[in-house]
Amino acid sequence: MIDPSIFELNFDQYRKLIADFTENELIPSENEMVRDGAVPERLVERMAQLGLFGISIPQSYGGLEWNMEQQVLLTQEFTRASCVYRSRFSTVIGLCSQAILDHGTEEQRTELLPKMAAGELVTAFGLTEEDAGSDASQLTTSAVLENGNYVVNGAKRYITNAGWADAFIIFARTDASVHGAKGVSALLVDATLPGVSTSLPTRMNGHAEAPVGEIHLANVVVPSSRLLGGPQGEGQGLTMALRGINHARLHVAATCVGQATRILEEITAHVNTRKQFNAPLADLGAVKSVLGECFAEVEAARALVMEGARAFDMGDVPRHRIAAAKLFASEMVGRVADKCLQLLGGEGIVGDHPIPRMWRDVRALRIYEGSSPIHERNLAVAMIRQGKIDGRLPNSYRV
Repeated sequence: MIDPSIFELNFDQYRKLIADFTENELIPSENEMVRDGAVPERLVERMAQLGLFGISIPQSYGGLEWNMEQQVLLTQEFTRASCVYRSRFSTVIGLCSQAILDHGTEEQRTELLPKMAAGELVTAFGLTEEDAGSDASQLTTSAVLENGNYVVNGAKRYITNAGWADAFIIFARTDASVHGAKGVSALLVDATLPGVSTSLPTRMNGHAEAPVGEIHLANVVVPSSRLLGGPQGEGQGLTMALRGINHARLHVAATCVGQATRILEEITAHVNTRKQFNAPLADLGAVKSVLGECFAEVEAARALVMEGARAFDMGDVPRHRIAAAKLFASEMVGRVADKCLQLLGGEGIVGDHPIPRMWRDVRALRIYEGSSPIHERNLAVAMIRQGKIDGRLPNSYRV
């Protein structure tokens, strides 16, 4: 549960608390996490005590209720440490809590959100399938209504926290006669129900300490009361999914900024102390060129993320700005990590320096919450559509 004293802090005090937690507990434990192949449970418990599972959940449901700009600032603090840590609570603060908050019944919100905010109910977002990734409207997991219960069959893959979740939001086709998105609904599924099982991959290329997993559903009986949003939620599953996805997408973009910030801090320390040709690497013009370019890229991404967060807090979800921020920031952190790893020379290939590990981990961020090619396509489609309407751009700044 959240330490009660946390609720007495203003945002600046809380942000400093999380910055100290990152510097003094998360970063020093990275090698231990890699060695053991898992996030230490004591740190997961500390995350819960510090309220990290509840940063986006309203206080009326037991959370801290920071706005999106504040959430982004916090994300940039705790993702200076390994982004694997964030995985343990990311599905709660974004994908799942926001879908429940905006689309659940009051009974569902009252039951679930306080436990989620306290870190007592870890949830996972069961959308992606083997043949339904970027095009989620093609999912085939079924939920057939029989005698007041849904009987669910199917499988989900690439699911963050699948192996640790206490419950899932499962997106399933509740109306087989309707093709595409309109036949899909969302169900709240307890992970302990008969017929529910999960599995983890044998290999992860990055994020190895918090692997994504698969969810298998074989004749799982789910009460109809667990239909997200109640009867009015029938066929609204993918609309509900987008609420959580857009929230999480901006968090991913902020994660990219946090990771790139740490990488630049690490490489600056390295080039200031590593000597070649009787001088620090930092004295070489080529090294300075790389550092300057990387810094500018990080700050451009930071500005995109912060502006997206402020627009989010003004009301309507600026989904095109969010997509642009996620696209740019995730590509940016890949470029920064690669260039900085190069500056390490042999140490970038051999040893325990954090940059090579981060280089592996951040590669996944170009895939999570929509891959780069999908964002490029969707942004172009939105531009073309809006251009036909009024000659402007989507989410335009024009008056």
